[in-house]
Amino acid sequence: MAFWDLNTLPLEEFRPGIVSKAEFGNDLIMVCMKIAADMEDAGHVHPFDQCGVVLDGKIEMFVGNDRRLLTARQSYFIPAGQRHGWKTFEEAVTLLDVAVKQPPQ
Repeated sequence: MAFWDLNTLPLEEFRPGIVSKAEFGNDLIMVCMKIAADMEDAGHVHPFDQCGVVLDGKIEMFVGNDRRLLTARQSYFIPAGQRHGWKTFEEAVTLLDVAVKQPPQ
């Protein structure tokens, strides 16, 4: 699909507490996701760059030792190999997230 309308985009369960829609290209993944209230990812690492923007709600994110509270229209960039995670609060948060896969070595 070449175009999304984020007002009507159907999201499907990705894992408990997270619904999403993903579009996969050869080198790029674009994901719209909604994360339920009071969820947390204590941290993980992956071998590709990732960035995104908060569409609605608020989320606390950390990238390495930097921790920020992000709200609508604020963005993030996560370099490949950098430990990162997040936490939601009393309301769900919606993100538009983009990840670039690293080419095979």
